[in-house]
Amino acid sequence: MTPFRKTMNRYKHSIMRIDIISACPELLDSPLNHSIIQRAKDKGLVELHVHNLRDYTLDKHRKVDDYAFGFGAGMVLQIEPIDRIISKLTSERHYDEIIFTAPDGERFTQKEANKLSMKENLIILCGHYKGVDQRVRDHLITKEYTIGDFVLTGGEMPAAMMTDAIVRLLPGALGDETSALSDSFQDGLLEPGVYTRPAEYKGWKVPEILLSGNERKIEEWLYEESLRHTRERRPDLLEEHD
Repeated sequence: MTPFRKTMNRYKHSIMRIDIISACPELLDSPLNHSIIQRAKDKGLVELHVHNLRDYTLDKHRKVDDYAFGFGAGMVLQIEPIDRIISKLTSERHYDEIIFTAPDGERFTQKEANKLSMKENLIILCGHYKGVDQRVRDHLITKEYTIGDFVLTGGEMPAAMMTDAIVRLLPGALGDETSALSDSFQDGLLEPGVYTRPAEYKGWKVPEILLSGNERKIEEWLYEESLRHTRERRPDLLEEHD
């Protein structure tokens, strides 16, 4: 059986809940309220709650950061408001993971998205400024992820990207559940090229095999194309795949 004929094999659970904690929640307004994520919310597949970290500080100016001890530039998110919001949430329900977005975290991959999509409740803490007080990472966080070897101003975009990758895997989030199974990285391989109408444009033709109607041969061709595409563009994935 080729990877493109695998079926969705998930445990049924109640509505997934994802709580995102941010010092700049406005950055999350657009990515979390459109397209597949919004449709998943409308279908009752997921609840997304964005919490403004500034609502949990006792500082009259709603300050949530301070200078780092020792030497070094940059502001650091303080432990008190972070502990306050995480303690509040965890007192209300059990969370499977409390995630922190960090440039030195574990690489977030499709495999990790698959694992997290099986969970019920998640918290994602967005880093900002220079980062967070190390004690947050030592005592409150259960998972740390990075989306690449580069640094962003804050963890809001990584949090939105991870949320999108997770939510689209929930049964019913996509129009065709098997669509997510053929995405790049699902089987450690890149997705092959895709085509649509017209079958010919300016002399550029869709591969004949895709028009043949022979399902078995099409699947074999897609798998071979996936291997070729991966070998050309991401040979490192084949090493991991082996």
